[in-house]
Amino acid sequence: QFQQVQSMMCDLMEWRSQLLSGTLPKDELKELKQKVTSKIDYGNKVLELDLIVRDEDGNILDPDKTSVISLFHAHEEATNKITERIKEEMSKDQPDYASYSRMSSSPTHSLYVFVRNFVCRIGEDAELFMSLYDPQKSTIISENYLVRWGSRGFPKEIDMLNNLKVVFTDLGNKDLSRDKIYLVCQIVRVGRMDLRDNNSKKYTQGLRRPFGVAGTCCL
Repeated sequence: QFQQVQSMMCDLMEWRSQLLSGTLPKDELKELKQKVTSKIDYGNKVLELDLIVRDEDGNILDPDKTSVISLFHAHEEATNKITERIKEEMSKDQPDYASYSRMSSSPTHSLYVFVRNFVCRIGEDAELFMSLYDPQKSTIISENYLVRWGSRGFPKEIDMLNNLKVVFTDLGNKDLSRDKIYLVCQIVRVGRMDLRDNNSKKYTQGLRRPFGVAGTCCL
């Protein structure tokens, strides 16, 4: 039971840091709040504490402003959800608690990336989008880091030369437990529709065209 509560506390600390970061969109913020309240209610059930009933937004119902019948239905609904959650947990294999040995004193982790150079013969300006990617779930798990690269082989902002650094933050224990995490770089060419187009009548500027992609396993 201690290991089970430890797992839930690690999740709650990780989600709390995401809530306090203030970077989540409104929809993701609402979804995360629901996950937090669901985890708290489940933990209270495991510890045999009082059941707390909430509304759809996760706010605690005020017994002075809520009818007895509404409170009863809320208790019934919350109990059914927690019972289903317990059945799901029991049907799963026992979790590997050895993964928590990698947890540091902080509940979240970060990945530091230093872009030293970009070598790719494009002939025009380019935009590099770097992000973290989970190949097993085929999904990007981070925000994009944008680097604007000039046609002459230098960053567009020349003062950023040898200073292109980014930290991917809020990586939790669940991220570290993934089989693999790739650092993916998507390359977008910015300029003419066709590099071979030298006709001034067809000459265009500022068009963004996918050019290539690269990746490397980082975790």
